[in-house]
Amino acid sequence: MTTRIVKAKIVILSLVAVLVVEVSVGVILGKSALPPMLILGTTRLVEIVALFLILSIWGNGISCIGLAQGQIFSGLKKGFIWSAAFGLCTVVGFAAIYMAQLNPLLLVKTNLPQETTALVLFFITGGLIAPVAEEVFFRGIVYGFLRQWGILAAIAGTTVIFVAVHLVGSGLPITQIVGGVIFCVAYEVEGKLMTPITIHVLGNTAIFTLSLIP
Repeated sequence: MTTRIVKAKIVILSLVAVLVVEVSVGVILGKSALPPMLILGTTRLVEIVALFLILSIWGNGISCIGLAQGQIFSGLKKGFIWSAAFGLCTVVGFAAIYMAQLNPLLLVKTNLPQETTALVLFFITGGLIAPVAEEVFFRGIVYGFLRQWGILAAIAGTTVIFVAVHLVGSGLPITQIVGGVIFCVAYEVEGKLMTPITIHVLGNTAIFTLSLIP
């Protein structure tokens, strides 16, 4: 199924909306006593609503990014299949790294909060809410816009932007690079945004779970 092209107007409005939400929520809740993950989760939820409104008012609805009602369940099933295949490849890769006497968990290790409530919020926000918001923006809107210049350009451009906003430290962001490419390819092949959303959610949850291992 061919990915639909998103107009430049939608990209610009979406970018402005995301920036406004980030600043607004930061000003309103930034100095509150609320947990950081709760603030981040709220920010991402508001962004999802804003992006859906933009697509509904100035676009052709969320169906233009592969989220039509009839695509949700089938996209979810495809997402599980892609996740299983990717998980198998990851296990093989980890086994090879382990045989080279290296610790493969260091590649995906994430610093998790120690307090239980904060940890639960981390899993909910980072494992569910944030992936949905990111897939709607990066794959649904940005990739959909760049797609008019071809598949390779869209994958490369979207992945570079996706990696750039996730840069932490000076190390090579292997997880973000691999994930960014896979999310784009899955969306291109299936034409359903629910597929990369599912892969992203399951992938983040798996990484966070593995990070619980001492």
